[in-house]
Amino acid sequence: MAQQLLFTADISATLDQVLEGYAYDRLFLLTDENTRRSCLPLLSASTKLATADLICIEPDDTHKTLQSLASVWQALSDRHATRRSVMVNLGGGMVTDLGGFAAATFKRGIRYFNLPTTLLGAVDAAVGGKTGINFNGLKNEVGAFSPAEAVLVTTAFFASLSREHLLSGFAEMLKHGLISSLAVYEPLFSLDLTRPDSPEMLARLEESIAVKRRVVEEDPFEKGLRKSLNLGHTIGHAFESLSHHRHQPVQHGYAVAWGLVGELILSHRRLGFPLDTLRRFASYVREHYGTFVITCDDYDYLCERMTHDKKNAASDAINFTLLSDVGQVVINQTATRDEITLALDLYRDLFGI
Repeated sequence: MAQQLLFTADISATLDQVLEGYAYDRLFLLTDENTRRSCLPLLSASTKLATADLICIEPDDTHKTLQSLASVWQALSDRHATRRSVMVNLGGGMVTDLGGFAAATFKRGIRYFNLPTTLLGAVDAAVGGKTGINFNGLKNEVGAFSPAEAVLVTTAFFASLSREHLLSGFAEMLKHGLISSLAVYEPLFSLDLTRPDSPEMLARLEESIAVKRRVVEEDPFEKGLRKSLNLGHTIGHAFESLSHHRHQPVQHGYAVAWGLVGELILSHRRLGFPLDTLRRFASYVREHYGTFVITCDDYDYLCERMTHDKKNAASDAINFTLLSDVGQVVINQTATRDEITLALDLYRDLFGI
């Protein structure tokens, strides 16, 4: 059965309606401390969640660990969860990633639902079936493909998000626009991010998630087309790793935004991606996301991180998804160290570093 995607302004009623269609012996609600305080009250009208066993973990990506995963397994075991039990993951990408992996592995798999509470979680982590945890200093190093039964999306949760967190999620919407069409891409530049709970945001979000859904349904295990979703992430993950190495961590979506600029530069050099489109995109990123400062001294570290990115089948090859134009995706592009170095040089030029 295909994963349900539901977009709603009344999250409590929609959740109750969905759960009504499932038979289960116990219902569990996984969330983190921050989400419990800021978002769980918005579900107070749900009669189904009133009967759920609450499991609460520590917030943010630093707790997407084996220890946190084990604590969820322990709670499920202590509270007598069975293979007929159901879990609802309420939170951002950390909660849906970790909760999905916990559900996929407990008793070899129980059913679960995702209620993303951040823009990044809604547009990226909650949809598509990728679950996992960070391990050995590497992001999402251990996990499984295990889609939620349904993903329920509402913008009601977004009103409490900081502008930084909104922009982090919006970077993934920009990526989806780039890999799909001008019809999806162009309206993003006029979207009012000061009104994250607006009907317009819900409409743009539905379009963006539809892009990912189409890709995932055609290629659920990332053998071909799904690699298009990696646009911006090879360089972006390296930037993100460098920020942690400096003990000045940046939001994932910010790293992706800067990574998109870097990979559009590669796209221009390798495939003729239009220079005007590249410059406009880079200008937008610089205005809204600021600048991630790198120097020549960082190049060895960045290339080493790219080499060890899990998307690369061999440790001596750096694989990219690139574009010849908006909506024209070319996967499995292997760049040389010299090409990457030049792209980083041009990135610094575009950002005035």
